[in-house]
Amino acid sequence: MAGHSHWAGIKHKKALIDNKRGKLWGKLSKAIIVAAKMGGGDPDQNPRLRLAISDAKSGRMPKDTIERAIKKGTGELEGGNFEELVYEGYGAGGVAVYCDILTDNRNRTAPEIRKIFELGDGKLGATGCVAWMFERKGLFLISKDKTDEDTLMELALETGADDVQSSEEKFEIKCDVEVYGEVAEGLEQADIEADLQQLTRIPSTTVDLDAPTAKKVLRLMEQLDDHDDVQSVSSNFNISDEVMNRINEE
Repeated sequence: MAGHSHWAGIKHKKALIDNKRGKLWGKLSKAIIVAAKMGGGDPDQNPRLRLAISDAKSGRMPKDTIERAIKKGTGELEGGNFEELVYEGYGAGGVAVYCDILTDNRNRTAPEIRKIFELGDGKLGATGCVAWMFERKGLFLISKDKTDEDTLMELALETGADDVQSSEEKFEIKCDVEVYGEVAEGLEQADIEADLQQLTRIPSTTVDLDAPTAKKVLRLMEQLDDHDDVQSVSSNFNISDEVMNRINEE
């Protein structure tokens, strides 16, 4: 795996998602709020909201929390004033970094993100500086103890997903944004629980990192991912198993 797919796998191996479930729910709530604000509170009539709710359920968000987020988006409750932004830049080794942001105060968020880049031996760049390297895709990571490759290949064909790739511990499904909901629904109907499912940015090219540079990049990614306003962070780094093992041993 490379780039964002690699980072997603690393996050789960470090159990970052489980350790920060409250923070994850906050980000999922924002996505629901914005979706409901833009297209209304009925998921049957609002595809974006339907996907946001699906992701929230995948993140084990309680039903009443989901309903509250929808009401904030439709204006029935206060607290739904978020805007979508993108921040782009570079990390150590020249890797490209792309951040999807939802914030209620861009004047607060911008300097905070800039500081994270600077402390991580990176630099915040101009709009569009790395966007051309990424394609928006649906990404699903599934543990190998949940299913088998033949079952996932059949599901991918039925739902229109791009392909199924296999790593040592997980299967990875990528798909176009347009069929993301169908793939998520197909997995749910097959009773296959994804460890991670989200719309993300997949890099067209990757940069191989040595151990010292990889440590800096992973630290930057973790700090950005931990920021409340960052919905997702993508990069085009590639860390070999040998380098990753060396980092884990230190």
